[in-house]
Amino acid sequence: MSIVDDKAAARRLWEEIFPVCDDAGVASVVAANSVDHGRRPGEADGLEAALKAMHWLATVFTDQRWEIHRVIGEGDLVVVHCTYHGRHTGELMGIAPTGREVAYDYVHILRFEDGKAVERWSVRDDMTLMRQLGVLPGRLPEPAVAAG
Repeated sequence: MSIVDDKAAARRLWEEIFPVCDDAGVASVVAANSVDHGRRPGEADGLEAALKAMHWLATVFTDQRWEIHRVIGEGDLVVVHCTYHGRHTGELMGIAPTGREVAYDYVHILRFEDGKAVERWSVRDDMTLMRQLGVLPGRLPEPAVAAG
């Protein structure tokens, strides 16, 4: 596979697959034995962990979509800079559903081998999310505004 194909697969993962919880779609992009470098201690790796994360996210947020700002590929790495959009309708780390719309930035880094992601890293703007949910002391909720 080429870097062009890998970039298309990464884009598809966030634009098409995750928003609708497409298990087969995730399996077509993420390797069964992939490593998630952002997992919490005790959490599993691999395709099953990616599927679990996708389904969990759907229990917390509805109306999900990822607004892709740029996709950069070099060698076997693909970087996706995007903004996640959703409505907080399920419990999140003890935070009761607020019904608020949220929008916060993400950067995903995927390393591909033979057309599938074998390593994943991600960085998300949790501070903006918590402000939008109104859970930071002394802060008013901020509206969901996508960063460009």
